[in-house]
Amino acid sequence: MKLISFPGSVLATVLIGLASFSAHAADIVVGQVAAFSGPLAPTGTHMRAGAQLYFDAVNAAGGIHGAKIRLLSKDDGYKTEETIRLARELLKEAQPVAFFGFVGTGNVEAILENKVLSEAGIPLVAVRTGAASVVQRNDPLLFMTRASYAAEVQKIVDQYATTGYSSFAILYQDDAFGRDVLGSAEAAIKEAGGRLVATGSYAKNTTDVGAAVKTIAAAKPQAVIMIANTAASSEFLKQSREDGNFAQYVALSVTDAAQVVKRIGADKAAGLVLTQVVPDPNSPTVPLIKEIQHNFAKFKPKDVTANHTFVEGYLGAKVLAEALRRAGPNPTRQKVREALESMKNYDAGEVFISFSANRHTGSRYVDITILNQAGKLLR
Repeated sequence: MKLISFPGSVLATVLIGLASFSAHAADIVVGQVAAFSGPLAPTGTHMRAGAQLYFDAVNAAGGIHGAKIRLLSKDDGYKTEETIRLARELLKEAQPVAFFGFVGTGNVEAILENKVLSEAGIPLVAVRTGAASVVQRNDPLLFMTRASYAAEVQKIVDQYATTGYSSFAILYQDDAFGRDVLGSAEAAIKEAGGRLVATGSYAKNTTDVGAAVKTIAAAKPQAVIMIANTAASSEFLKQSREDGNFAQYVALSVTDAAQVVKRIGADKAAGLVLTQVVPDPNSPTVPLIKEIQHNFAKFKPKDVTANHTFVEGYLGAKVLAEALRRAGPNPTRQKVREALESMKNYDAGEVFISFSANRHTGSRYVDITILNQAGKLLR
């Protein structure tokens, strides 16, 4: 066998290249497909930014078993067919060990129904949905780090039924997400002895809520539950206020308070009640939030605020990173899945996550907040 010799400079270049390749190959790749354009762009952007902040902190501290986490994200524009196509593209191009932070009930359902996860054997962690249709599947590869929409709706109805509210109306997005939560809301209202006096819908990826505004206003409900994204919730609230309908408006956690204020102004947003599935990002007494505030100041993410969606992304990333630690060096998709199922009362900073083989909805945390006249959230 003939040995090939290199001049010193060439050999150094080869060795540097090999070292660079080795370091790159050791990265732990996490893939995300979410909305970074369209009406849900703020949701996808803040989910990603929250996750990236946690991964930045982990990487700066040496990574996971010496390996850095690399988050690769693709924009599906909140379109289900794009979610499927781009997820398969990521699997082929980057071979991620896990998926993270997909956005939308219909989008997640499409991933499950088209067997994208099962064919690749890849876990998906921290999706932005809490729909019963997704929760009840208990898919072996899907791990949710937020409470269900049914739990949010139950919190709303319980809160208002116990304070004398009896007539409710519902605005919902006319798709898998909206129709799913509509069913949960109807059941909760009936169980509480209330009356559903009107429903109104709008088409996904639009803010065409005019007809729903008129239908619901005509029924004169005491409270209106909005099963809608931020853009549609904002437009519905704006038009309702302008039409003189001053019922109590309550939105699920998929509506971002700061974005509502930005879109329609603090005067029209004042009094809007929102459920939350993570702690208040301005509460430094909660260890998770204190940690986020510290890392936000240290790594200075651009063009985002540390809102509830940001916290949700950070929390989900922290749960995934803990699974990667438990999976050991050179984690596989199967080892990550097994590590996730081993989590029992994992303390992410006074927010506790529990999974098992039979339960993949890891959190029950639900809180209620309200926007004041200055556009600030209060508990």
